[in-house]
Amino acid sequence: MSGYRIESDTMGEMQVPADALYGASTARAVDNFPISFEPVPAGVVHAFGLLKAACAHANQDLGKLDPRRAAAIAAASQDVAEGRYDDHFPVDVYQTGSGTSTNMNANEVIANLANERLGLGRGAKGNAEAVHPNDHVNMGQSSNDTFPAAMHIAAAQALRQQLLPALERLHAALDEKARAWDAVVKVGRTHLMDATPIRVGQVFSGYAQQAKHARQWAQEACGHLAASMPIGGTAVGTGINTHPEFARRVCAILERLVGIPFREAENHPEAQAAKDAFVFSHGHLKAIAVALSKIANDIRLLGSGPRCGINELSLPATQPGSSIMPGKVNPVICEAVMQVACRVLGNDATVATAGLGGVGSLFELNVAMPVMIDAFMESVKLLANASQVLVDKLLNGLEVNEKRCRELLDRSLMTVTKLAPLLGYEQSAHLAKQALAEDKTIRELVLAGKLLPVDQLDQLLDYDGMTRPE
Repeated sequence: MSGYRIESDTMGEMQVPADALYGASTARAVDNFPISFEPVPAGVVHAFGLLKAACAHANQDLGKLDPRRAAAIAAASQDVAEGRYDDHFPVDVYQTGSGTSTNMNANEVIANLANERLGLGRGAKGNAEAVHPNDHVNMGQSSNDTFPAAMHIAAAQALRQQLLPALERLHAALDEKARAWDAVVKVGRTHLMDATPIRVGQVFSGYAQQAKHARQWAQEACGHLAASMPIGGTAVGTGINTHPEFARRVCAILERLVGIPFREAENHPEAQAAKDAFVFSHGHLKAIAVALSKIANDIRLLGSGPRCGINELSLPATQPGSSIMPGKVNPVICEAVMQVACRVLGNDATVATAGLGGVGSLFELNVAMPVMIDAFMESVKLLANASQVLVDKLLNGLEVNEKRCRELLDRSLMTVTKLAPLLGYEQSAHLAKQALAEDKTIRELVLAGKLLPVDQLDQLLDYDGMTRPE
């Protein structure tokens, strides 16, 4: 169907696409905010569906909404939650900072869907029997508490469904490498310089521990967001025009629908005036990005070469590395993951700035919420996908070059550290300098100088033994 229909809101008439499920308020917002031409994340739209369904059930339970309308609203909201009508949510991310336009988009779409279920058709809000977007779908609510509540739902779901499984898989892959390579000893490095030996398994156990911590941080962020739901605060956090039991009931219904233990915010003015919970939670995502970047960067450096670098690891060849140098293969997966970290750190700055007093948080409301949730959801998506790619395209094909590890160990000067308790620090330092100057190994110099018996030297220069506490 093409063409337009005429609908009105409190500011007057608007042309609405004939086949659109939204109404005048949404059409006005589309006209007002042609900025990024990117709508709010689909996860937020789906969260609005869940929230509006829970609100309809709660209002019916409280005797505020008749069962006929409540059932129609809940069913329509569930369709929105399942992503069936994403194309009908066109409002730009860069809109009114409270998200009012997206809340009204949800109210209008759900009202029209509900009215179609009731046999009344679209644009029927003037009918006394119809579901009204404000009076019924938005009953007991304000954009000021629904948009942040949808943010919490969307973010918690994304963390649980996308990031947590990806980090668990990453941890398992790194832990498997740690176990498989625990007998391989390599040169340790500090300050980018040669240091005492370390087992490859120990190195990867460190990476695995980072992934384990990352998963814990994602879980903490999810729990923190679920425990501070703003719904029920309405306009300024006082709960005007809503039932005292409304928020608690909505959270309980959401828990049944989603499986996440949502809880009403302890203090509604705080939950709406400040978005500290999001700043805190995205800080966890920043820490996860830093961890992934460390792992990816170490692996790309350890795989540098193949002939003129460290080359202790062999990275899987995923694609040609150069348009001019034949046969060149680059650590492209590592680079992609590190670029994700750059973006997440930038998103963290966006989230924190949006939460600042005088920028986003002003008196009784934060007015930079759409950009905040857009950045948050992008970070979750990027970190989850990057973790999956790390496993699929890098770790699954990663190999250790045992011969190269041994070669570098034999030439390492810092194995002299094991001799220092017997020979003294100063003589050991002299040996290291002499070995470097003469291009010899520590073993060669000790044997040539008859500084220690062969048997004792063999025992002291046991590389594996150097990696274990005595």
